[in-house]
Amino acid sequence: MAEETKEQQPGIFEKGGKLGWLHSTVDAFDTFLRVPGTVTKSGSHVRDSIDLKRVMIIVVVALVPAALFGMWNVGYQHDLVFNDLGGFWSRFWFGFLKVLPLYLVSYIVGLGIEFMFAQIRGEEVNEGYLVTGMLIPLIVPVDVPLWTLAVAVAFAVIFGKEVFGGTGMNFLNPALLARAFLFFSYPSKMSGTETWIALRHGQTLDAATGATPLSYLADGSLSNLTDASTAYGTTPWDFFAGIIPGSVGETSVIAILIGAVILIWTGIASWKVMLSSVIGALFVGWIGTAAGVTDVPAWEQLLLGGFAFGTVFMATDPVTSAQTETGKWIYGFLVGALCIVVRLFNPGYAEGMMLAILLMNTFAPLIDHCVTSISISRRAKKARFA
Repeated sequence: MAEETKEQQPGIFEKGGKLGWLHSTVDAFDTFLRVPGTVTKSGSHVRDSIDLKRVMIIVVVALVPAALFGMWNVGYQHDLVFNDLGGFWSRFWFGFLKVLPLYLVSYIVGLGIEFMFAQIRGEEVNEGYLVTGMLIPLIVPVDVPLWTLAVAVAFAVIFGKEVFGGTGMNFLNPALLARAFLFFSYPSKMSGTETWIALRHGQTLDAATGATPLSYLADGSLSNLTDASTAYGTTPWDFFAGIIPGSVGETSVIAILIGAVILIWTGIASWKVMLSSVIGALFVGWIGTAAGVTDVPAWEQLLLGGFAFGTVFMATDPVTSAQTETGKWIYGFLVGALCIVVRLFNPGYAEGMMLAILLMNTFAPLIDHCVTSISISRRAKKARFA
């Protein structure tokens, strides 16, 4: 006599359970620190230690040096301007308390929207926003109003990502889209003298202490880093180290290079995009100096603004950059070249890296299409004459 078996009832948070509508949210927290035991039901199953979660966590780890240095630099710049004699930890703590609200707004608003869309669609919550939420506070001024940051994050996540299907489907970098939204919607909050130096209540800045070196070069007040170092009382080495005003995580080339080593060593980011971006910037910068357009040597452009940060963490985004190997060289070269073109010929916008990357994000599919089409036609010709 066959034994009767009872059909296993779904768990309370499983689909079909009493609270199954919360499945996406519970699954996101359940799998945050562990790998779910799901496998394919048919066909081949590839087992690999790398998945989307680990990729994103490695990028977050690579961003930590820039974030930690940025927190200390926020306190250092404040003490430098107001002649405070704080120590290392007091400066770091001051910067930490200034940067922490930016992270809270970034993750609360961004993840809240991601969870909401996942619940509506009945899908799993992807880990893509782990990196986006880490990036956004590092590419904005430390004193940007929190309400404007919240609006920018919501715009970037909804219109730059979710409307296209979520993580992996977006064609623009969401973090850069948030910065672009802030820049064009609230320009007074993203430029000027009081945005780059953290202030205590009642403190104010003058134009000399609040401006960034790149803004000096853009308006012609300084011709190169030698003049800039005189104005700031620093040396070119300090520009490389990042002890200058600027966005939270974009000033220290040393900290950014540490992140670059981590990304390249783990194979997460493409060194071809990084290298070609530097080559493109040096090439256009050399043409600019040779033609008399600027007195700034090409190598100095690499130390200023968000070039290094954008090259390492933004241009290499595997979703929005070129996918073919040849396309990566072309894509990176054009990113670096366009960045310097904007700096040299657009005095209204001292930076250039944000616009260059966003523009090349839109052209990345076309680059890949051209590369693959040329490769296919070349192989077809070889086969015809073989």
